[in-house]
Amino acid sequence: MTKRRLKKSVVPFLYAMVAILFVGSIYLIETAISNNSFQQDEDYDYVSETIFENETPVINTEVTIVRPYNDSNVQIVKNYYDYTGEAKDQENALIYHENMYLQNSGVAYAGTEDFDIVAILDGQVIDVKQDNLLGTIVQIKHDNDMISIYQSLADVSVKKDDVVTQGQIIGKSGTSNISADLGSHLLFELIIKGQTVNPENYYDKKVSEI
Repeated sequence: MTKRRLKKSVVPFLYAMVAILFVGSIYLIETAISNNSFQQDEDYDYVSETIFENETPVINTEVTIVRPYNDSNVQIVKNYYDYTGEAKDQENALIYHENMYLQNSGVAYAGTEDFDIVAILDGQVIDVKQDNLLGTIVQIKHDNDMISIYQSLADVSVKKDDVVTQGQIIGKSGTSNISADLGSHLLFELIIKGQTVNPENYYDKKVSEI
């Protein structure tokens, strides 16, 4: 049997063919993997799975009531009338108008002219109106049967049925005929489960505790 040797010119050609076949195979494998990954990305049920079988979303249950302003220079200028309060506090909670003393059902804040008024919680605006005595009034309904009432406003930036977020600016402090002597101020009332309460007792309180 006669041994036959390949010509030297054929050997490089064979090496080249082997290399081409190898590279081609790698390309086909990577393409198949890539196509499979793309299909998996479109399968939302699949990609939403995680290694944590019992994973649950984190929900903020510690929402607290904020003050209806964010200016540190603002302070109380007229107290809420508390029937069980101290005599001096009750005196400061009286509003004198047309030779009559009226018991203040909210708290009046002032200290900086035209300060921003903000929503104390997320909620929906249920009324925006103009009152001859109290000026412009905005009422917002919140969860847990709460209603916040902002009176003596100026430059109101919300309207009825608007949904607002906690801390959102809804207007600026303004004036009213019933408390003209206070200048630019906010008269704020808080109603919880149908009862008017002293707002000062609820700031920084968790909604879940009310």
